[in-house]
Amino acid sequence: MNGLLVVGFSAGGSAPMRTLLAALGPDYPLPLAMVAHLPAGTGAGFTALLASAGGLPPAFASDKQAIVPGHAWVGPADYHLLIENGKRFALSVDPQVNFVRPSIDVLFESAAQAFGKRLIALTLSGASSDGARGMASVRQGGGLTIALTADACDHRTLADAVARHVEVDYCVGLDEIITLLRAVG
Repeated sequence: MNGLLVVGFSAGGSAPMRTLLAALGPDYPLPLAMVAHLPAGTGAGFTALLASAGGLPPAFASDKQAIVPGHAWVGPADYHLLIENGKRFALSVDPQVNFVRPSIDVLFESAAQAFGKRLIALTLSGASSDGARGMASVRQGGGLTIALTADACDHRTLADAVARHVEVDYCVGLDEIITLLRAVG
């Protein structure tokens, strides 16, 4: 596998994520794993919402599921999503991190360990700082870091936290993010 794209978001991030999945399309060459701060009990309605614009179809990740290109996975509500041996997902019910489970930091940190320079990490809109520490781990591991600019976020707390914790490679609008991901994918 050439690499992995990880995306983290919470409040206000579903709309840009839907746009991103549609723009990347079903033939996007990198597998995509995302964490959103979902309340317990969130089900197929969330993945249906993300899939409503077409493109790369999302599904909830399952424990020990192989990571393969052409798919987008969502960390299920009330489970941390991790990367195991660079080849499979692992789900965990370990305690909340940053008051949430799933945690963006948990996904980003495990992906940084597994993929290093072959990792692309993206943060979208969010109402907490979860994701900033993980983005720093990706940067330290040599991965590509991209953040949606705070001005383009419905909730800018995550964008502001990322800006305080790490100098990302790109802090740009959604159209520029799509262009970047198509170029590096």
